[in-house]
Amino acid sequence: MEHSILLLEDDADLIDGLTYSLGREGYTVDVAQTIRAAYACLKSKTYSLLLLDVTLPDGNGMDVCRFVRERDNRTPVIFLTAMDEEVNVIRGLDSGADDYITKPFKLGELCSRIRAQLRRSGISGAGGARLLSSGPVSIDLYGGGAFLNGEPLGLTSAEYRLLCLLVRNEGQTVLRNTILDALWDGNGNFVDDNTLSVYIRRLREKIEKDPSNPKHLLTVRGFGYKWGKENE
Repeated sequence: MEHSILLLEDDADLIDGLTYSLGREGYTVDVAQTIRAAYACLKSKTYSLLLLDVTLPDGNGMDVCRFVRERDNRTPVIFLTAMDEEVNVIRGLDSGADDYITKPFKLGELCSRIRAQLRRSGISGAGGARLLSSGPVSIDLYGGGAFLNGEPLGLTSAEYRLLCLLVRNEGQTVLRNTILDALWDGNGNFVDDNTLSVYIRRLREKIEKDPSNPKHLLTVRGFGYKWGKENE
């Protein structure tokens, strides 16, 4: 499966290096050197992942990230920036980014983070399929949106990853430890047992007609959770 990446960057040397190196890794890369160009790309094409610089000649890359998130798009976003102060990292993550890597960086580290975000978003290993669906729920693996009877669910990044994991394993019990590992956010923060219970409850409230008597997101006591098939 070929992954397409949008690179928002205005440093010509970095653009040349990244497009060549990421191309050798099997990715196709579209380059936007301004915020305006990035918006044009996003309106005309769907991407597997976004690499966004923060400071551009005509604006801030965080605005592009917010633009994507406001459209219920869970496409992974990684910021590439020289600004490593804690307040900027927090601002970047609060705008909806999934990861934040500071310049200069090693290409191997960047590629590792790209692969991790694609895997956690549910895009990797999709076998080329764009749509994952079960019962009333459908998931756009390229665009990163999740829908209930055609209506956007408005999931957080962690909720989206959880739903992808369960639906992809429809009818099978997914162990709690497996889920907790999958929900690691790529920034060194691990989801604990209590937080997982909160995510499960929120997902049920968004998906189930009767969250207290779920038909799809089922608890397998002592083991984990599973996404029930329609006939169960």
